[in-house]
Amino acid sequence: MHHTPIIAIVDDDDGVRSSLTSLLRSLGYQVRSYASAREFLDDRGAGDPGCMITDIQMPNMTGDQLQAELIASGRDFPMIFMTAFPTETTRQRVLAAGGFAYLDKPVEGDAITRCLAELFAG
Repeated sequence: MHHTPIIAIVDDDDGVRSSLTSLLRSLGYQVRSYASAREFLDDRGAGDPGCMITDIQMPNMTGDQLQAELIASGRDFPMIFMTAFPTETTRQRVLAAGGFAYLDKPVEGDAITRCLAELFAG
């Protein structure tokens, strides 16, 4: 039985969340969006998504801190990271911890589309 993957978007920028939500819905995905890492963590009833797309630079808890907290609590699902401030150190850290992709902002819709197609292929 085929089910539509749920993609969680975590980004403090309203415009980024809105445009990603529109893109992903147009591609046939279900989307849940969150303005912060804490908002995602507090949404306990929703269950884990098929994939998360998260910003790195966010107030209070960064995307890589969110990843570390999820791993520490035994939650494991693919994560795609985006950042306007790419560093090799952060890239290596999030990918070594199991991150699926690390993309520089502004992220092209085609890059997200390719990542998700690769992730959910097969």
